[in-house]
Amino acid sequence: MGNDLAARLIERSEIHGDFTLSSGERSSIYFDKFRFLSDPEMLREVAGAVRELIPSDVEMLASPEGAATLLLAAVSLETGKGMAVVRKEPKEYGTRALVEGEVPKGTRIALIEDVSTTGGQTLKAARALQGLGGEIALIVLTIDRGGGKALREAGYRVESIAEI
Repeated sequence: MGNDLAARLIERSEIHGDFTLSSGERSSIYFDKFRFLSDPEMLREVAGAVRELIPSDVEMLASPEGAATLLLAAVSLETGKGMAVVRKEPKEYGTRALVEGEVPKGTRIALIEDVSTTGGQTLKAARALQGLGGEIALIVLTIDRGGGKALREAGYRVESIAEI
């Protein structure tokens, strides 16, 4: 893992232009997570790096809905641990669940995110999982673009593969 993977993640995903981020902020730099999530070899390598960060007492993996679910599935295959996906909003049909997947009370969870700038979506996902009785043992950010700070300030343990 280490700095080599971090450097390759940044090199592979960093693009320049005029972008609006999910937070609504504007930026001249964007990290296109699909540039590494869609490459099977790089996805496998990132999943392995995430697996190495997960404490042995973690029982389940989770991620916010969206591109992070690609990494979530890869890490689940690497670890054999079950998954949950936290929706942005519950669907208006079916189970209408905010969290898809069973989260038994007291389950220790590693929450996985691809790129985090403000930590907002990850924080919302962590609180939804806690609302079901889950315990967030760790949050793993593939690329921490600043969101890790807000998540740590909210009391979470945060690790990242690459930090900007």
